[in-house]
Formats: sequence, C-alpha cells, structure tokens
Amino acid sequence: MMNHINLIGRLTRDPELRYTQSGKPVANFTLAVDRSWKNGQGKYDADFIDIVAWNKTAELVANHLVKGRLVAVEGRLQIRSYTNPEGQKRKAAEVVTDRVHLMPYKKANGENGATGSEDSSESAPSTSTEPQAATETDEPEPVPTDEDDRPF
Repeated sequence: MMNHINLIGRLTRDPELRYTQSGKPVANFTLAVDRSWKNGQGKYDADFIDIVAWNKTAELVANHLVKGRLVAVEGRLQIRSYTNPEGQKRKAAEVVTDRVHLMPYKKANGENGATGSEDSSESAPSTSTEPQAATETDEPEPVPTDEDDRPF
C-alpha cells in the first residue's frame, strides 16, 4: 500500500512551533496549493492544506520559513479523530511531512531570489520521523544524519 503526497504551494502564515509534554518539537502551518484548472470566473482556486512537521524538520521549518514562502512538501496523509470542547467527535485531515524543499522564487525586481540550492534535502538535515500525536510521550528511534548536513 502507498500513502505518499507531494505538494507545492505557499505558506499562508508563519509556522507555529510548540513542544509535546515529552519535549518533542512539532510545527504546524498551512499551505495554499493552486488547483490546475480555472473556475467559472477564469481564476485558479486554491486548496488550503494543513501540514504537520515533527522533530528536526519542525525546528527547521519554524526557524527558516515565513508566510508567502514557496515550498515543496513530501509526506503522507493522516486522518485523525478528536473530540472538540463541545464534546462532538471530529476528524481532521493533514499532511505529516518528512521533507520540505525550498523552491526558487522571484524578487520584486524580477531577479531570482534563490541562492544556490534551495532544496532542504541538500542544505539541511532531512529527518524522516515516525509522526505521533502531540500528547504521546514515546520517543521515536533516532534518525541517523550525515555530519555534513547544515541548516538552510
């Protein structure tokens, strides 16, 4: 079976970084992804997709991404259930990312804003972690990283 998602879009807000009770970092942000067809008014609609990053990826996202930044996200779809404060059972769909790539962008003067490779898999440690609910206290297996990895 396969559960793999690739998205390219812009952050709708700065990522929010928080920590679980056991100290694991988790970052949340929303990605605006344009649809590939135009609506009845001749404009492209967008889907707004919730993204969750864990551990080192969460810290890198929170420290280096801002609202409006164009990124590519690799991950998996997760449907989680929860009970809201009113006692109603709800479901939330979100993409749990294990890799985030910075995409080249144009500056206002038309020049390319990217300097060198903007792919986080080359310029930052890419962590593949086993995502867990924010309230869990089990620590995942450590992910081996290359000593030459450096942040964005």
